[in-house]
Amino acid sequence: MTFATPTLRLSADQYRRIVAQCYDGLPDEACGLLAGPLDGLEPTGEVREIYPCRNADASARTYTVDPSDLLRSLRDAERNGHELIGVWHSHTHTDAYPSQTDVRTAPDPGWIYVLVSFKHPDPVFRAYRIRDGVIAEVAVDLAD
Repeated sequence: MTFATPTLRLSADQYRRIVAQCYDGLPDEACGLLAGPLDGLEPTGEVREIYPCRNADASARTYTVDPSDLLRSLRDAERNGHELIGVWHSHTHTDAYPSQTDVRTAPDPGWIYVLVSFKHPDPVFRAYRIRDGVIAEVAVDLAD
């Protein structure tokens, strides 16, 4: 199956804030949400706002976006004319590639899924689309 894979476009500051929040979450996985515009039902890939969230699982192996953080993020995004277009989380011990759990629990086939891995000394930041169990990598473009 083939599907559109937009380029994830975020600022260098947004990138730094996501990675910093993932470091702050250690030893547990950290998570957050991405907001931006849609083109019809699909995200354009442009990130207009990021929302760091609590990991309700408080786990180094799994994450669940805290429901109150999800609601707060959704309301703020809508108030600013945006939609939630994706989620990020960290992998504390594995590569920046969706796990079986990530694929099974991916909440929205339109979303972009960002992973920040701490398996190696330097963090690895990658993005994906997950639809019907199919994983497709998304290019990441950092703007100044």
